[in-house]
Amino acid sequence: MKLLKIFLAPALLLTTLASCTKDFEDVNDNKNNPTAVTADLLISGVIKNMMDRQVNEAWGIGNIVAQHHAKIQFVNEDRYNWNERNDIWNVVYDNYRNLQNIFVITNNDASNPYYGVSLILKSWMFAQLTDAYGDVPYTEAGKGKTEAIYRPKYDKQEDIYSGILADLKKANESLATSGANLSGDILFGGGPAGIAKWRKLANSLRIRYMMRISKKKNVNADLQAIISNPSANPVFEGNSDNAELKYMAAAPYQWPLYGNRVGSFDEFRVSKTLVDRLAELNDTRINVFARPSQRSVAAGTPKMEGIPNGLNDVDALAYNGGVQGVSRVGYTFACLVCNDNNQQAPVPDAPRALWMTYAELQFLLAEAREKGMITTGDASTYYANGINANFAYWKAVVPASYNLNIDMPAGYLAQAKVAYTGTGDEKLAKIALQKWVSLYFNGLEAWFDWRRTNMPAIIPGSGNLNGNKVPVRYIYPLAAQSLNPENRAEAVKRQGGTDDVNTKMWLLQ
Repeated sequence: MKLLKIFLAPALLLTTLASCTKDFEDVNDNKNNPTAVTADLLISGVIKNMMDRQVNEAWGIGNIVAQHHAKIQFVNEDRYNWNERNDIWNVVYDNYRNLQNIFVITNNDASNPYYGVSLILKSWMFAQLTDAYGDVPYTEAGKGKTEAIYRPKYDKQEDIYSGILADLKKANESLATSGANLSGDILFGGGPAGIAKWRKLANSLRIRYMMRISKKKNVNADLQAIISNPSANPVFEGNSDNAELKYMAAAPYQWPLYGNRVGSFDEFRVSKTLVDRLAELNDTRINVFARPSQRSVAAGTPKMEGIPNGLNDVDALAYNGGVQGVSRVGYTFACLVCNDNNQQAPVPDAPRALWMTYAELQFLLAEAREKGMITTGDASTYYANGINANFAYWKAVVPASYNLNIDMPAGYLAQAKVAYTGTGDEKLAKIALQKWVSLYFNGLEAWFDWRRTNMPAIIPGSGNLNGNKVPVRYIYPLAAQSLNPENRAEAVKRQGGTDDVNTKMWLLQ
């Protein structure tokens, strides 16, 4: 019996070891660090990250340089004392890796809806990047892992825009015949209805970007081809098609600015430019964008009081008797805890991230029709559609519990400064003004559009530090000087020889 026990023990040990080794691979798998992710999870992450950046870029620079907002302290942005601003650069290239993974998963199959949606996201991301910096890595971007290209060339902006427009066209065509199994679409809800809206977005973006390059290239025929064939090239038809991300009331899916420090949030106030322009039009949208100054409320005579852009630190803090005499940003966009006396915390899921709206599209079409770039439709109708849509949008977004008057005033469209009358240049100026209002809190889009049209006027503030010039671009990340010096240097030389906020990129030359 003792001998039997001796032989049984090693045998039992071997059997146990053999059974355990079958599970070694599973045991050593980190379930919290997957090596493969499905397309629906990837695409929702890209949408969320990019739309969050849209909000933050609007807050930090877009609303400031467009003079929707101004600052009362730490005023470098408002004085055009810009250092490197790398957030767009980083978020685009970080998220582009995930889009590339989707292209691998779909094998670039046009019948897969994730392929078409990813092309739209890619196009928008690189449009933001090239609009902010000029020439950037594009065709060789993100190929470090697949092709060992660690120092990608900087493509010419003209070539980047050709690629963007080609990809948007391809996206529209592929989604027209793709399958309907689209999940993870936190923008439009996925499925057939979501795919239909992605197609509208693709074609509406084509119009935006064609107009952007219209001073450099004749895009009339391409614009007309879209407008003339809405069945093949559907575009936004109303506010229900707006590309906007709706946030939730609770973290981590709240509006991203709720993570800002209270003091940092309260540095941003309403620009006098915005207040004065809307007051001149008797425009009730000011009630969305601003709150009466605390001092005026305390005095029983509430009124909107903006602050001029570009003041130095001392003058900004002292303007109009101090911060109590300067209006905070609108209640819909307010900090959850830094509000005026006797105000409840704002509804946390009211603010949205905007990508593109029906109103913007209508103003683009009004401009194109007024300039004779398209022959379809009537410029005055497009113009009125844009104004009506923007009023209706904010009325739908702002919670009724705020008791704000956002109704369009009687006779608004007929007043001299709004009515679609005058010379061609005067009509274009009215389109630009209304479009500027509609682009409030829409990333850097108001700045990008102003650079193209120079309307409405942006006047540098008295304390500006940029030689009375409004910046037209971001400088390249300083890290590129060491990580990709030759290609960066070539791009700088091609764009004018200086990596400066005033260097005009191809679009502006």
